[in-house]
Amino acid sequence: QVQLVESGGGLVQAGGSLRLSCAASGRFFSNYAVGWFRQAPGKEREFVAAISRLSGEITYYSDSVKGRFVISRDNAKNTVYLQMNSLNFEDTAVYFCGARNWPTPSREPAVYDFWGQGIQVTVSS
Repeated sequence: QVQLVESGGGLVQAGGSLRLSCAASGRFFSNYAVGWFRQAPGKEREFVAAISRLSGEITYYSDSVKGRFVISRDNAKNTVYLQMNSLNFEDTAVYFCGARNWPTPSREPAVYDFWGQGIQVTVSS
């Protein structure tokens, strides 16, 4: 069993940066691939970024965040990060992290076994 807690969200001006953290409790978190997703009001949950287990050598990004966001992991701290740069209004959403006990990450939310409660990111124009 893995429990996930997101932190680092908040209000930021357009063009600014935030770093989200996804902290995990439970053993062997390094064996889990992790994904970040977001959901804006009235919209479906959409993929943002994902990272493979262990060294995290495989990363995926959605086209809308590629070049602006960076996903990384620190297994010693049981934490996955999402560095978000050049934020714009369209990035406003609740951000969720999910974990799956599988080597590779996925863009599909349905394959993730564990989820955090989500954290709000609001970008003001």
